[in-house]
Amino acid sequence: MKLPKIIPIFPLSNFIVFPKTAVPLNIFEPRYLEMVNESMKTEKFIGMVQPKTMKNFDNTKLPILHKIGCLGKINSFKETDDGRYLIELKGLIRFKIINEINNNKSYREVEVSFDDYLHDLDEKKEDLKFSDLELIFKDFKSLFEKRGFIINWKALEKQSLDETINALAMTSPFSLEEKQVLLEAKNLNVRKTKIAEILNTYTYDQFDNNTLQ
Repeated sequence: MKLPKIIPIFPLSNFIVFPKTAVPLNIFEPRYLEMVNESMKTEKFIGMVQPKTMKNFDNTKLPILHKIGCLGKINSFKETDDGRYLIELKGLIRFKIINEINNNKSYREVEVSFDDYLHDLDEKKEDLKFSDLELIFKDFKSLFEKRGFIINWKALEKQSLDETINALAMTSPFSLEEKQVLLEAKNLNVRKTKIAEILNTYTYDQFDNNTLQ
């Protein structure tokens, strides 16, 4: 796969995409409709990145972005009767923003480096050893059930280890700051460790202080 040096970005608040996960997106803002149109004409790449701030106090400057995001590729595309685009974006590889490009477009573009994250593209399948992750998954399951999240755990057993960890990290009821930490984790082992650390902070339910065990 030839990776682009400059990518359009979708700085969507409260939303993080991980490699090897697929997410649906409802596109309705004119600038992002334009971005999707342009992306569909080329390699269908879009960079997803989390803004550090929801909005600026003076409303004149663009939101400051996290340096680490995830490159996605449009897997499916559908236009609705009212002009929206329904797309599915498949996370491919993380990137680091080098600088922002001055352009004449309605959406933002950045120069990026993938050098630190080339292992995200590794297609090697690892056997998912639940025995190695039993405590993490036990705590994950308890947390998901407490918050009313429904997960098809049997389906997860059919995925590779990194697909499963990334899917759980993305769909978990963790805060956006915690998910950004997981996204920036150097590799899968670091991400597993970070998940365990975050889960420890959820030992007591925030609402009724009952333990998750």
